[in-house]
Amino acid sequence: MIDVCNINIMKPLLAEHGFHFSKAKGQNFLVAGWVPQRIAEDAGVDDTAGVLEIGPGIGPLTQQLALRAKKVCAVELDKRLAPILEKTVGDFQNLEILWDDILNQDIPALVAQKFPGLRPMACANLPYYITSPILTALLEAECFESVTVMVQKEVAQRIAAKPGSADYSAFTVFCQYYAEPEILFDVPAGCFLPQPKVTSAVIQLKVRKELPWDIADKATFFRAVRASFAMRRKTLQNGLASGFPELGKAGAAEVLTACGLSPSVRGETLDIAAFARIANEICRRKSHV
Repeated sequence: MIDVCNINIMKPLLAEHGFHFSKAKGQNFLVAGWVPQRIAEDAGVDDTAGVLEIGPGIGPLTQQLALRAKKVCAVELDKRLAPILEKTVGDFQNLEILWDDILNQDIPALVAQKFPGLRPMACANLPYYITSPILTALLEAECFESVTVMVQKEVAQRIAAKPGSADYSAFTVFCQYYAEPEILFDVPAGCFLPQPKVTSAVIQLKVRKELPWDIADKATFFRAVRASFAMRRKTLQNGLASGFPELGKAGAAEVLTACGLSPSVRGETLDIAAFARIANEICRRKSHV
């Protein structure tokens, strides 16, 4: 098996195929072998797992996943990598590579087709520029046991943030609605070629089997969350009045009071349970109009 993280082996191989790193595709390849090994281990990949990998690149994480999992399906957009992946991971019988954009795939259907009877997981070293859309698609698919990804450290901190903290955002609430996040470890810039300007981190999102909150309507819940964070330095009353024009300021204040909250409270201080109460109260009021 080729040591994909050995720069002295990979540089000539890349040069042989005329491969150049694409800044547009956010390509920073791992050159520290401990990183993909630890991702695969900490993700809990074993022979009961079917793993969907997003963006295998030159194959460092792919190798480690294929060594452990029953089946790996890697989705890669850049077809220039085909001859390189053939050299680095072509010998794995339990690996299938799909040449496509993951955002074009019906992810639940893909997982059902590729991993019958297995514990479905997603793993990826995500390009920074497309982290949010891919994570959104993976979580909304609601078909994985866990999603373990390497992202920019500040994104990992935002996903795992607590209410009231500077990093807490609508994306935090979105991720924590679907899953319980845990930051596993940091990855210094020196672990990549070319080196990015920031530190990365590996975060695991354990997908919730059941929601611990009673939420009457998911669309209203997320609309309330977006409204609450759209005007971050304003009171939640103003945010809700803007996000739900049918309520108006007076109606927004009534909703908050009915939920045991002050109209002057700010959205970024609330936990998911509080957003659930607000959304349910808005639904209740609509049903009585």
